[in-house]
Amino acid sequence: MENSNGDQCWSSSTQMRNSHSFPHGFGTSSSNTSSEKLFDERSGVEESVSETVCDQEPLVSDSESGVSGPSCEQFQLFDDGLVRLVEGDTVYEIINRRFVSSFDSLGVQASVVGIHKNGFGGVMGQARLNSFRVYAQAVENKCGGNANAKYAWYGASKEEIVQIVSHGFGHCGLSQNNGLYGGGVYLSPDNSPLESACNSVVDKDGLRHLLLCRVILGKAELVQIGSEQCHPSSEEFDSGVDNLSAPRKYIVWSTHMNTHILPEFVVSFRAPPCLAGFVRINPKRSSVPTSPWVPFSILISVLSKFLPPPAVSLINKYHESHKAKKISRNEMIQRFRQIAGDKLLIAVIKKFKAKHSKALAGLK
Repeated sequence: MENSNGDQCWSSSTQMRNSHSFPHGFGTSSSNTSSEKLFDERSGVEESVSETVCDQEPLVSDSESGVSGPSCEQFQLFDDGLVRLVEGDTVYEIINRRFVSSFDSLGVQASVVGIHKNGFGGVMGQARLNSFRVYAQAVENKCGGNANAKYAWYGASKEEIVQIVSHGFGHCGLSQNNGLYGGGVYLSPDNSPLESACNSVVDKDGLRHLLLCRVILGKAELVQIGSEQCHPSSEEFDSGVDNLSAPRKYIVWSTHMNTHILPEFVVSFRAPPCLAGFVRINPKRSSVPTSPWVPFSILISVLSKFLPPPAVSLINKYHESHKAKKISRNEMIQRFRQIAGDKLLIAVIKKFKAKHSKALAGLK
């Protein structure tokens, strides 16, 4: 099933009946059948998975994830309801390949150290699982049969991830969003883990951690940078995105964060210390808006004519942080790109350089 953007979407009625499969990008078959499957890329063999959320079974079958076998162990860093998957099983390999290849495409070397699944144990764990199922069905009914549920990444510290798995999302974790798109939880699409990895925190063992969540998007609305929105603008919408055709951020409002997001896996990995410099850089493109010809003061002055005041305020904030040596020049530039967008920045730089060249020509 496709949404209005032409993306392959996940119907909750199908997926809830046929967990644990991976929607949109995690090895699913391209055909729309009532029996979703995991695809083993190494052998080309599709393996059916029948455990369901509706039946309140674990989202990954014990036989596939190795959870019930003697080789499975509780990971010492995660004692609360997280069980380590065995390297080599189907689910582990699918997530690992998807994760590493996404980083490789941006020239970033990252290695997965462990993957753990949320067992949804105890009364409250089952309650959160059941609540997600109920809301998925409700959004599906509201949206004409498509809940538009996808997998998405969320980056945080190890401590926050443990709290989320145990108690759900809290408002204290929303500060890392910097308020760019209003009050909510910001997640990145399943093919863009690096976006969320920038919000992860290196722990005492040198590891970073990301949550791989199932998210109910329903009908998403476009949210502008600097928005102070904290709930859907109307009954028509369920979530927000930063771009309707190619979203880099899924915005689940704070009013929906513990009903529309289901944390399913934790991926622990090693990566370079500074990740922000790699975000959105296309190795095939050499022309990125980092030209030293445009003084930042002039760049910000010109951008203020095109961007809303809250966005300009954020740009000034990052500029001041750079001058105070709190962030690197590269990180500041990446923040500028996130706020203003490459199209506007390149236009401003080209216009400035054209004027500069013309002025130099007049002096000759």
